Amino acid sequence: MALVALRDVHVDFPIYGSQHNLRNVLLQRAAGGLISREDRNPARVVVKALNGLSLRLEDSDRIAIVGHNGAGKSTLLKVIAGIYEPVSGTVHTEGRITTLFHAMPGIDLEDTGYENILTAGLLLGMTRNEIEAKVPEIEEVSELGEYLALPVRTYSSGMVTRLSFALATSVEPGILLMDEGIATGDARFAERAAQRLKDFIGRSRIVVLASHSVEIIRSTCNKAALMQSGRILCVSSVEEVLDIYDALVHGRAQAAITLADVWADCDP
Repeated sequence: MALVALRDVHVDFPIYGSQHNLRNVLLQRAAGGLISREDRNPARVVVKALNGLSLRLEDSDRIAIVGHNGAGKSTLLKVIAGIYEPVSGTVHTEGRITTLFHAMPGIDLEDTGYENILTAGLLLGMTRNEIEAKVPEIEEVSELGEYLALPVRTYSSGMVTRLSFALATSVEPGILLMDEGIATGDARFAERAAQRLKDFIGRSRIVVLASHSVEIIRSTCNKAALMQSGRILCVSSVEEVLDIYDALVHGRAQAAITLADVWADCDP
């Protein structure tokens, strides 16, 4: 069984040395995170990346997190992954967590590819014997050859992504967290990786995908959540959430829906 349960989660990013001036007001309107002053220290400005967010996911849930840039999608993924710690609220997960971001958390640029394979495997809860058994598979998938014996700082960004992809998809998935920023390199490698990724998603017990791609969302997910200003406004079917998001994006919110309508029509 796999489980993701977030309750009233708040994540703040402090901005030191900032003043709440016109620039900050403009940023607040342009980005999803709310910019505000702390009650205890009015001179300190914080961005409220997640603002009282609650979400529960169970086995077979494949959810798309939909929202404009800055709504908090990537922050939510990193909170579930344990990369960010909330300032308040609770995060509870059951099952192995696998991340498919641009680069896998824990990659050390000074270590070789092989050393990173060992470190990443240990972070994922694998034993040394399990990691060693996976090395040939990772070598084949990454196609990095002798570069695996070199420090990762000598890799191109595409090579780092290949290593991250090979590492992440070599383990048995439980909770899969995906950012649409993940890329797998050149067209030939991407074509080979597509089937592997499809199989990997199919074996995952829970999938959380942050994406703007309607095609990827429809082909991967069985439900969706609409995020705005660090909160989840709505959890419903993929098509319903995409319709609401489309209205918001194209400025039809006033004519087509109101915030009250969102809460009435969906299951927050």
